Formats: sequence, C-alpha cells, structure tokens
Amino acid sequence: MTPEALADIHAACFPARPWTAEELEALLSEPGSLLESQKEKGFALARVTLDEAELLTIAVCPNAQGSGAGRALLAALVARLAAQNVAHLFLEVAEDNAPARALYTRAGFAEVGRRKGYYARAGQAAVDALVLSLKLHV
Repeated sequence: MTPEALADIHAACFPARPWTAEELEALLSEPGSLLESQKEKGFALARVTLDEAELLTIAVCPNAQGSGAGRALLAALVARLAAQNVAHLFLEVAEDNAPARALYTRAGFAEVGRRKGYYARAGQAAVDALVLSLKLHV
C-alpha cells in the first residue's frame, strides 16, 4: 500500500490526529520498520530494534471493524516478528479504548506499565496509556 493509502485509512480511524502520508513514508523508510496490510481492510505498523518491537499503530477501516480484520493483521504481524526472532512486542493503548484493549487481551498481551495522562482529549480530561507486552520468544 502507498503512504497515501495508509494515510487515508489512518485518518478514517484516528480523525483527531491522523498521520500524514509524509509521516508514514518517513516511518516506513526507517530501519526496522515492518508493515502488515490488507487492502481495503487496514494495516499494522511496527518498528523492530534488536529483539524487541513496538506496535506503532494498527488501523482498521471503519467498514471492516468487527470483521476480524484487526485480529488477522495483528496475528500476521506477530508471526512475522516471531520469524525474525523478536522476543517481545510492546504497545501503548488508551485506557478507554475498549475494542483495542479487547483485541490485545485476546492476543495474549499483558499490562506492564502505565503512562498517566498520556492521551490528551479535546475538552476532556487526559486519558492514561496502558503499556502492554506480548512475549514471542523466551
């Protein structure tokens, strides 16, 4: 998928602060970047450093949400990371993002930390970020 197509999906999923095509292109060009995508369904973007990876974003098109697309994207990404001998996958998720938290719980992620007031909300109190980890290899 092109950076423009990725940006369109990201904007549909995160209208408060979508990533631009330029930002996505820059992320994709960084060493260790790993993109898993499904046309017209969404994408997951991670960055690998040594034996750890960070899930930077997972964006599922609104018309594909609830269809298992997020679960499939995450599973494919995890499989690719495991094949690269990545030991742990980390991510941050807003405490109030129940659908994402359910996805990560079903995938086996565990809470390993918290960032107080990490996500600013327009006209609302900031929301904590939960730091989650998934062990891929011992």
